[in-house]
Amino acid sequence: MCTLEKQGNIYILTLTGDNEHRLNPTLLDSITAVIHRIRSEATTSSALITTAHGKFFSNGYDLAWAQSDPKRHIIMSSKLRSLVRDLISLPMPTIAAVTGHASAGGFIFAQAHDYVLMRKDRGFIYMSEMDIRLVVPNWFVKLLKSKIESPAGLRDVLLRAEKVTAETAVAKGIIYSAYDSAAETVKAAVRLGDELVMRNWDGHVYACNRKVLFADVLHALDFDETVEDVAAANIVSSRL
Repeated sequence: MCTLEKQGNIYILTLTGDNEHRLNPTLLDSITAVIHRIRSEATTSSALITTAHGKFFSNGYDLAWAQSDPKRHIIMSSKLRSLVRDLISLPMPTIAAVTGHASAGGFIFAQAHDYVLMRKDRGFIYMSEMDIRLVVPNWFVKLLKSKIESPAGLRDVLLRAEKVTAETAVAKGIIYSAYDSAAETVKAAVRLGDELVMRNWDGHVYACNRKVLFADVLHALDFDETVEDVAAANIVSSRL
């Protein structure tokens, strides 16, 4: 599901295989386990890069897996929120090297990193909720508001379901930078990671400052009203 490689003080987490890297419990648990391993191993200034094989960085929640039981939506939401909380509290800079499409929850996962780098030649970021008739969770919005300064950019992502390419995403302030290919994107992420590691920041201080910066996001992560409301509605319906 994912692998971990270490280059000097840079950890590279890669979602493996050529599928869509849908965020089901198996993949989310695998990523979370790697994050916990990194947290326990890192003793000096370090950085994390997350990337993926294949056409997709991540195509969001595994809705096919969840459709048979509303409780499965709650499980996926809980696990993704826990993963985002782990990334916000991780004592090192984090970089998402987006080498394929990043949609809905997959885009949220990328944006949970400090820096998002993308390839220009292929792929887009896309919040699909308007197109698939789903309400966007409040915590998704809180995270995106903390990352996207432009109201127009936020509108286009959330209310127009725009499929944003890398160069447009840079222009709209949605991502950090863009590169000519997947390989160049990962190389740029490693260069950025090296630069950040060279600052020799205290990881505990870095994590504390990040948690202060994203305090509103952390608070919102405690609850996902969209899946809770769906579950409650199904419970009521089953009793009628």
